[in-house]
Amino acid sequence: MKHVARKRFGQHFLSDAFVLGAIVDLIDPQPGQTLVEIGPGLGALTWPLLERCQTLTVIELDRDLAARLRQRDGGLNVIEADVLTVDFSALAQRMGQPLRLVGNLPYNISTPILFHLLDAAAVVADQHFMLQKEVAQRMSAAPGGKDYGRLSVMLQWRYRIDIVLEVPPQAFEPPPKVDSAIVRMRPLPQAAAQPKLLAELVTVAFSQRRKLLRHTLGRWLAERSFGGSFDLQRRAEEVPVAQYVALAEQAAAAA
Repeated sequence: MKHVARKRFGQHFLSDAFVLGAIVDLIDPQPGQTLVEIGPGLGALTWPLLERCQTLTVIELDRDLAARLRQRDGGLNVIEADVLTVDFSALAQRMGQPLRLVGNLPYNISTPILFHLLDAAAVVADQHFMLQKEVAQRMSAAPGGKDYGRLSVMLQWRYRIDIVLEVPPQAFEPPPKVDSAIVRMRPLPQAAAQPKLLAELVTVAFSQRRKLLRHTLGRWLAERSFGGSFDLQRRAEEVPVAQYVALAEQAAAAA
């Protein structure tokens, strides 16, 4: 029985064989590695990955698709769950080695998924995700432009991010109304900044991005009696990631 894509799950199934082959080559899965696929759908990427790596864990919310996947014998471990509830650190501990995360992320919740995975960056070897091209550009944006924002800062703090392949709508069934891209994310060494404090600081900074930081971040720092030096005569988009991290470290030390 043919599975009909469910809009509430943001389902768009990759169907272009050439694109699928290119993605698998970019991931380059090897036997013995711990691969975890988020949102396997109909298994278009799952089966070629499994062929190369021999064992694969998949996380699928749609119970009908999860049941289909379980019919495949050998090497496939199906976790039927909402990815936002999965503890990836615990999963890596059970598997005994860092995770390689892959997947065509549901575009309607891709940003929450990326933030959820931040907590597990220390147990991840790399991530290859299909995303809306606009989101990929925001993730990898440099300071000074409209694409640079909270998502850029928080992800670039923990990962090296590269757009490695662009994918047109016609590569999917049904075709999305946007262009897509494959993003490679490689975790960086853990920065000294306290994650919760950095996240709060960056959220405040970009809360009114058209205003100078003295109107937003300045007040936040004043409430914490911050006495350090930081140029608040800039807009949030003009501050590099490293300066946000350094400010979080100073604010933590002053607390």
